[in-house]
Amino acid sequence: MKKIIFAVLIILIFISIYFSLNFFTLDKFKDDSKNESKELFSDYYTKAQKLLDTLNINEKIGQILLVRHPDTLDVTFQKNYQFGGILFFARDFKDKTKEEVIKMIQDLQKVSNIPILTAIDEEGGIVSRLSSNKNLVSVPFKSPQDLYKENGYQAIYDDVINKSNILTNLGLNLNLAPVVDVSTNKDDYIYKRTLGMDTEHTSIYAKTVIEASKMTKVSYTLKHFPGYGSNKDTHITSSIDDKTYEDILKYDLPPFIAGIASGAEAVMVSHNIISSIDNINPSSLSLPVHNILLQDLNFKGIIITDDISMNALKDIDDIEIKAIKAGNDLLITSDYEKSFNNIKKALENNTISEEEINSKVLKILAWKYYKKLI
Repeated sequence: MKKIIFAVLIILIFISIYFSLNFFTLDKFKDDSKNESKELFSDYYTKAQKLLDTLNINEKIGQILLVRHPDTLDVTFQKNYQFGGILFFARDFKDKTKEEVIKMIQDLQKVSNIPILTAIDEEGGIVSRLSSNKNLVSVPFKSPQDLYKENGYQAIYDDVINKSNILTNLGLNLNLAPVVDVSTNKDDYIYKRTLGMDTEHTSIYAKTVIEASKMTKVSYTLKHFPGYGSNKDTHITSSIDDKTYEDILKYDLPPFIAGIASGAEAVMVSHNIISSIDNINPSSLSLPVHNILLQDLNFKGIIITDDISMNALKDIDDIEIKAIKAGNDLLITSDYEKSFNNIKKALENNTISEEEINSKVLKILAWKYYKKLI
């Protein structure tokens, strides 16, 4: 009898080890994401296609660019190019009254043939574009870590609601947040912008933010796929992540899966090179990285690059073309003329096809219908 019990225990131990090793396999991610992911914009593709059919090639190129607002307040740049979205930084709000900000955004909308995405990085804490201006925000937005210390996930939920109402009242409709990268090391570049906790807590954080955002008129963006980890600042330099693929699956991807399952409309891809997935291309330009998001995680929303003008990509040629072919729908750029012209030239020499552009524009237009911008 003792031998039988011993044998059963050995079998149970092996089963336990097997499942612990295989719990975070890609197959599990595929199953979970396919069960929970939704085609968010499917009800709007017919309307989007009708609108797409009316656009010329320049207008189509414009729609796939989310451009940094230039120093000048002159709206001619938007009138000429018809960009799909404008990204605002702290300098755009400096010393302005609420009325002045509203007018600035309304003036851009007035010259746009198709309503634009008006975006901001409003993470709270050290990345807060509005908090330096007391005319716009009386109390600076707190970081996710400070909010959690204050009252856990409830404080985070309430912050999303409050923040979104402020953004909406100013005319902003897209927040490039939350940062759902997992970082528990205070020495990590990305640490202060994260929840600063493990994968499980960060996954709940992602879920909380996206669920709260659904109660507002502002879309939120999970970033930086497939996880920033302990990598360098890609604003300044290139960065290589040498973690094993198994660790990425186990530790970095769950927060994105949780956010996607909760209805995330957008995911931003980082410029880090993930050597276990693609040891040549930054994630933002990597087809294998995008295939994980599109196929394995079954994400149906909008894929956004981090700013392609950042130094991590400075030595790479044909960035816009690679970004489009990798699977991005919306390209963030600080050099809108260069990006527009590069895409136009690639279309003219058949490096990319109009059909490839059309597929991106269709999703963006459907998203705008979904958001009730159109």
